[in-house]
Amino acid sequence: MSRAHPASSSRPLRRVLIANRGAVAARVLRALETLGLESVVIHSPIDTGLPYVARATQAYALPDDAPAASYLNQEAILDIARRSGADAVHPGYGFLSENADFARKVQQAGLCFIGPSPDWIERLGEKTGARRYMGERGIAQTASSPVLPDDAGRVAAAAAAIGYPVLIKPAGGGGGIGMVPVHGEADLAPAWASARAMAARSFGEPALYLEKLLERPRHIEFQFLADRYGSVRALHERDCSVQRRHQKVIEEARAPGLDIREVEAMSAQLETLLAKVGYDVIGTVEMLYTPQEGFSFLEVNTRLQVEHAVTEEITGVDIVSAQIRLAAGEPLDAVLGAPAPPAGHAIQARIYAEDPKRFFPSPGRLSAFSLPGGAGIRIETGYAEGCDVPRHYDPLVAKVIAHGADRRQAIQRLGQALSACRIEGIKTNVPFLLHALAHPEYLDGTLDIRITERVLAAPETVPA
Repeated sequence: MSRAHPASSSRPLRRVLIANRGAVAARVLRALETLGLESVVIHSPIDTGLPYVARATQAYALPDDAPAASYLNQEAILDIARRSGADAVHPGYGFLSENADFARKVQQAGLCFIGPSPDWIERLGEKTGARRYMGERGIAQTASSPVLPDDAGRVAAAAAAIGYPVLIKPAGGGGGIGMVPVHGEADLAPAWASARAMAARSFGEPALYLEKLLERPRHIEFQFLADRYGSVRALHERDCSVQRRHQKVIEEARAPGLDIREVEAMSAQLETLLAKVGYDVIGTVEMLYTPQEGFSFLEVNTRLQVEHAVTEEITGVDIVSAQIRLAAGEPLDAVLGAPAPPAGHAIQARIYAEDPKRFFPSPGRLSAFSLPGGAGIRIETGYAEGCDVPRHYDPLVAKVIAHGADRRQAIQRLGQALSACRIEGIKTNVPFLLHALAHPEYLDGTLDIRITERVLAAPETVPA
């Protein structure tokens, strides 16, 4: 799997522990099989029957279903890594994937952490620090505050200095969790209390800061892979503007309707910067975009992204396999080969166990679970019929990815695949996804992060 490099510290891998669950655990397992590597899967009691668990080379039970006792339980995971003979840990996304302390513990145990170096996770994982770091290196961004104390007067002063509307954001964590928009001073105190409680509950850290709220930006992100020797390559951009509760539900590559020269200039600037500072393995730089302001920095995700598949579909790059090989010390050119132009268009829809209008979680047992394939359709899931979708974790059930010769064909294929889904025993957001794909603004590529509000207000139609 690993090939020597003149200046490398590459290490051949044999067995990798997957420190995650669900769709991403199944996806990493598939990459390990492709690379001929053995797999170690961990699972909470309620996840015992998930189909990928039986496929793994080894499977180990975690103490309890609660996240703190299962997929966030660092000591239990490291103990399993030692007992299983694993020589690497892949953190997936969510849970411990951007936890610098965990990454260091993995390395201190003599194992390879399949992600960026812990120093990068630490430097860029805390949002205000990342904004400061990137801003000092010339990356444009909106006004923001440092991390603020839980002091109503200082919070109000910071908000006034930035100017309403503002967005309250957790300094750690991600996925849109704990983000609360505030349009006036009267709403600030209760919103701050709510966001602080959510951040503490979700990330174990209540620290918050303020950021200027752009009312209708697009959410554009840039995917990067890098080796440990200073080489970085951009794999184009994705549009992730269709969101609910600040969490993405439909993503696509490439971003429709943007000036390609402006996009590629931003991509090149980021690629040059990341190479200059020595960033490694994998990362995504998230940006907001408006025609008036251009691109403004949002955050860096130092991990694999949920939406990586749309980039894989247009580039032909197996991002997960590349991540594993790069973390093991292989050089970038050996992993990726020569750059190639993107081919076609890809769109991903996330199927969640949730009410399709209010988006409240809907855990339960999958009494029926059929996700059809077809031309240009790819399915990513960790579930099968008869499995439980538990209340303890993110309610993502599956991702449906459509690739087409152009955007119109990708939309058509995705709509047909979603229409043919048969999921019973839980509520899902499939009706919303179909509604969004058929909305005139989505069809035209007129996207921004508030399009969900307009989709929900529009009469429901079926995608053509």
